[in-house]
Amino acid sequence: MLTIDLNADLGEHPGTQLDAQIMPYLSSCNVACGGHIGDEVSIRDTVRLAKQNGVAVGAHPSYPDVRNFGREILPMQPGDLAASISEQISLVKRICEEEEVQLHHVKPHGALYNQAASDRFISELFLKVMKEVAPGAFWMGLASSISEEVARVSAFPFIAEGFADRQYEVDGTLRSRSKRGAVLKPAEVLLQVEEIVTNHRVNASSWLPLKVQSICLHSDTEGAVTLAREINEHLVSKGIQITAV
Repeated sequence: MLTIDLNADLGEHPGTQLDAQIMPYLSSCNVACGGHIGDEVSIRDTVRLAKQNGVAVGAHPSYPDVRNFGREILPMQPGDLAASISEQISLVKRICEEEEVQLHHVKPHGALYNQAASDRFISELFLKVMKEVAPGAFWMGLASSISEEVARVSAFPFIAEGFADRQYEVDGTLRSRSKRGAVLKPAEVLLQVEEIVTNHRVNASSWLPLKVQSICLHSDTEGAVTLAREINEHLVSKGIQITAV
């Protein structure tokens, strides 16, 4: 049976019911851990919610930049960036241990994610932190990227990720959110998911081969809860099992 992981970035909307509404349709989630948003209370709430729903938990570290929601590259010394990533992952890991939940994976957020996907130095820095702080967890990152290459060369467990709601460029990177059409409209999402999961390709002006193990739906995409349900139901109707890696 064909399987796929369906994930979303959660813990990013404190004080709302969004996480509780979207969680039942997921098989894994990425918990904001203070860099771009989140604190011990929101992390613990999200971890507990994931545990209740049988959803795998991942840490979602970013540049320490609440102002820009972690979507801008900060000019940081490598040691400072590594320390920040380590601190964020360690916080989620500690809470997971206290809640008797395994830290399943780590997925960088925003600018850190995109930079690691194209910058070998940042990917190697991230890998070094992973080996020190979360050696038993998967690294989740952009499929067919520098991140995947760095992980594979080091024999570090990697989850190749694709996106339900983001436009791809011809080189396999994600279109910058500052550009028109970066976030797909709801009607386009199901089409992209089916192409990625069943045909292992994505439309980036022309068809681009793309083999993934996980599909991400951003929780701040318009109609995210409805989309999560529709993606889940659509994949299941095609005989595809939704499960964590």
